[in-house]
Amino acid sequence: MAIITGSSSGIGAAVAAEMAREGAIVVVNYPNDREIEMAGKVLNDIKASGGNGILQRADVSKEDEVINMFAAVIRQFGTVDILVNNAGIQKDAPFEQMTLADWNLVMNVNLTGQFLCAREAIREFLRRGIVPERSRAAGKIICMSSVHQVIPWAGHVNYATSKGGIMLLMKSLAQEFAPKKIRINSIAPGAIKTNINRSAWDTPEAESKLLELIPYARVGIPEDIGRTAVWLASDESDYVTGATIFVDGGMTLFPGFSTNG
Repeated sequence: MAIITGSSSGIGAAVAAEMAREGAIVVVNYPNDREIEMAGKVLNDIKASGGNGILQRADVSKEDEVINMFAAVIRQFGTVDILVNNAGIQKDAPFEQMTLADWNLVMNVNLTGQFLCAREAIREFLRRGIVPERSRAAGKIICMSSVHQVIPWAGHVNYATSKGGIMLLMKSLAQEFAPKKIRINSIAPGAIKTNINRSAWDTPEAESKLLELIPYARVGIPEDIGRTAVWLASDESDYVTGATIFVDGGMTLFPGFSTNG
């Protein structure tokens, strides 16, 4: 049983599809009624491909909704094995024009949301413990971060700060709960073709400019992240905890220095 937050579109939808393809029952989470139709399409596509799952509404920035989501899933399926902390948003502005509301919105969803969901998942993992026929671990959490946990991003200070926070949230939790055999890791995507950044890749001119930042010479697709999440959730990665996997085509290799700067 895998809960994937923010999985009504983009990277989250791809993660849900890849998890379901590998046999997990997936929870397709969406934040509000405006996204129920998109979430329903994600789940219908999963079922059409032979997978299984449910829809679950919850705004991850709201404690009561997160608690209710986990309680509902546990009532229906008995437990949760995997949490993919994927929900995230951008609300960009030049720093001197950024409002407190812009700052709080991004931090509440991107960082506080991961805290709330991780806390509920860990409570369930500790309650249940290890069930060998399910996994060698008591539970797995995958935090969706970004290359911007290490690459500064002018004009996106709230977003980059939230991703830097995710890095140490993940590492601190991994350190605390490794003795309980709870594995916690992050995926840091680079440029991925989703609607949130469509303007950066949807014309040949824009894509060509973007590729200057990507040594591997292609823009990523959501399935690149989904397949990585499947591996991190599997027992094949059982000795991996507290790690960030950068899935970025080499963006964090700082390609501007490839010709001696």
